[in-house]
Amino acid sequence: MFSRRSSRTLLPLTAAALVLAGCSSQDEAAESNSVEVDSSVQTVDFTTELSHMHGLHIDADGTVLAGTHTGLFALESSGTPERVGTSDDDFMGLAGIPFTDTLFSSGHPGPSSTAANPLGLRSSTDGGKSWVERSLEGQVDFHTLAADDSILVGFDGTSGLLVSADGGTSWTPGAALPVASLAVTTSGIWAITAQGVEHSTDGANTFSSVDDAPALVMLAGAGDALWGIDTDGYAWRSREGADWQRLAQVGQVGALAAKDYETAYAATTTSLYTLN
Repeated sequence: MFSRRSSRTLLPLTAAALVLAGCSSQDEAAESNSVEVDSSVQTVDFTTELSHMHGLHIDADGTVLAGTHTGLFALESSGTPERVGTSDDDFMGLAGIPFTDTLFSSGHPGPSSTAANPLGLRSSTDGGKSWVERSLEGQVDFHTLAADDSILVGFDGTSGLLVSADGGTSWTPGAALPVASLAVTTSGIWAITAQGVEHSTDGANTFSSVDDAPALVMLAGAGDALWGIDTDGYAWRSREGADWQRLAQVGQVGALAAKDYETAYAATTTSLYTLN
């Protein structure tokens, strides 16, 4: 079992703010965004505003699930977010095995919870209706998580990456690399760092810079597709980090999920955007 380390790695101020800013600054940026969303983007405006946006997952039915400050919500085409399960925990980190009902979460207990703070890692096999403690209770609050059916990678906002090959039961240290966002594709693990987009092909132990990548603030992956949002709010996509294509402008969003190379979803606390 991994034992939390006390080391810290310093970043330049701009990157540190991006990585460590916490939920309020991220959502304030999204909510104060004055960029007009490209008219080509399919948009669903929510009937009620969600409380912070921490992560998106596409479940086995193709429903987009959103981790928020007050629990998990299904983002329905009707525009009315539907609570999933009864948890009111603060899902600071949310990820899942794409197109399955297996999810992973981290954060802080909600008002109705008696769980340890921070939550460590929790998992669900029923699409977020129920959760079980997996590991690191009271030790780790993952700010960003990424997963596929073979690996789970997380960053808790303080030291380096943690890597699990058994669905979060046990962990090993990865690269001592503070990151703002993580993604997994068939070619490895992707991260946004102070140096830009970086790529690992050895299970997050080492990373190398992706020289031609745009200046992204957010990543998501599925299969061989890699999606991102840049500093100006434009969506980008590529196959395995090559031949980047700039698409529509959506402004500063709170979360991003990739379906495949053709489609991804981005969200703020008030809207869900379909990118294609």
